[in-house]
Amino acid sequence: MNLPELEAEALKLPVAERARLAETLLASLDELSEEEHRRLWTEEATRRDAELDADPSRGRPAEDVFRDARARLR
Repeated sequence: MNLPELEAEALKLPVAERARLAETLLASLDELSEEEHRRLWTEEATRRDAELDADPSRGRPAEDVFRDARARLR
């Protein structure tokens, strides 16, 4: 079974069972080694960088990002 098939099957579960599955999957991420965390974050940063290179209009000026973040903290 591939990931899209697994996702489709998981989405057929009742809400409580989906929540339990999500909790189990999230807890499994806490068990990753520091090296695995680093690798996953590097992959995510690379993916986001490629996404921004492909469509620069999706980016936001840093000053806007920081302004919005400060507003949320108030």
